[in-house]
Amino acid sequence: MSQVGIIIAREFNERVRKKSFILTTILVPVLMVVLMAVPTLLMLYAGGDTKEIAVIDKSGVVLPALESNEEIVFIPSEEELDEARLNTERFGILWIGEDVIENHGNIRLYTNSSSSMMLEESIEHQIEKILEEEKLKSYNIEDLPQIMEAVKTNITLQSYRNDKEEGESQSQSAGASFAIGYILSFVLYMFLIIYGQMVMQAVVEEKSSRVLDVLVTSARPFQLMLGKILGVALMAVVQVAIWGVLIFGIGSVGSSMLIPEVLDGEQITQLEAMQAGTLDTSTVDPEVLSDIQLFATFTDFGYLAMIFIYLLLFLVGGYLLYSALFAAVGASVDNMTDAGQLTTPIMLPIILALMMMFVVMKDPNSSLAFWFSIIPFTSPIVMMARIPAGIPAWEPVLSLVVLYLTIVLFVWVAAKIYRVGILMHGKKPSLKELCKWVKQN
Repeated sequence: MSQVGIIIAREFNERVRKKSFILTTILVPVLMVVLMAVPTLLMLYAGGDTKEIAVIDKSGVVLPALESNEEIVFIPSEEELDEARLNTERFGILWIGEDVIENHGNIRLYTNSSSSMMLEESIEHQIEKILEEEKLKSYNIEDLPQIMEAVKTNITLQSYRNDKEEGESQSQSAGASFAIGYILSFVLYMFLIIYGQMVMQAVVEEKSSRVLDVLVTSARPFQLMLGKILGVALMAVVQVAIWGVLIFGIGSVGSSMLIPEVLDGEQITQLEAMQAGTLDTSTVDPEVLSDIQLFATFTDFGYLAMIFIYLLLFLVGGYLLYSALFAAVGASVDNMTDAGQLTTPIMLPIILALMMMFVVMKDPNSSLAFWFSIIPFTSPIVMMARIPAGIPAWEPVLSLVVLYLTIVLFVWVAAKIYRVGILMHGKKPSLKELCKWVKQN
């Protein structure tokens, strides 16, 4: 086995055998699926306690039209407000002033414990609807409720791409694409920082313990750096591949269990038709169409596999670029304190890329988004935020070509610094000295 291969094997085996690697490999995908599923399950099954609210309606208009539900029960009360407030057995009192139609602010809710935004919005929505109907009655229009119901209109805008088949473009949810882009960009942001600094820390520890002084006698500095970078890269690829398999597996099982709970039989049939590209969306209830599109996106495994392949390519590319720089920094110093000061210029593009991600979410096709997804120092994060939105295929391909060509250049630069730095002890180099190391033959 070549010397680089031996170093790669050593770095890989040393890390994958750690308990932390095994635990994070198993727990992270489970945690991600749980974080996505729990909010939906809580909305479906977690209901609050029923709250009794006494209603003192001085106007005589609102109380008769109030409707109780599983969470709120409205109880008519003839008590005076001060007397009613002494009763602590019920949740609260809703007091409605006599001139509520003209004075919309003359409504008060008194509670014996903490209220919630959703409860207050539910009460507000009911009262708003009641007052609107009372105002409309003053116009004396015959059959007004029927007319209002007839003109009530809900629409769901259907978005299609001219460069894609109709069934393919309609099945992707813009909200799901936004969520996928956000999550993947943040995953790349964490990977570039965590794994890049992992390489730097390993180099610093080996240099400070003089292990590198021994290793350099059996392998060239460039081989040491390349082996260390590729060893950690191999570990990262294996971990991400395992995560992908686990997330797809858990997600497919979870979605098969969740879909029947959220959608009824007819809606499941519509979901299957959308997945096949044969659904006529004009026949679907607009209120459930967005849910169908959401499930169609997260169960489109061809689309998700394409996203995952791009994720691996940009993750490896971004890692190779930044880990070479982190390795050069690690070889230049003797401790992590000094290393932290030199990593600031390396960290800035990563942070800038994360900030640019929000610009991408607003307009993935803007000139600013395009160029930051081509610039190699920001492209891994920014491009992964753009890809789920359905950009032309040549853009990520161009970004990958530029990224990997830049890797060749900066690995060469980092190797120059690494070659000199691993044998230097006791002094943190300046930027000027680092430039001199690069220029040395």
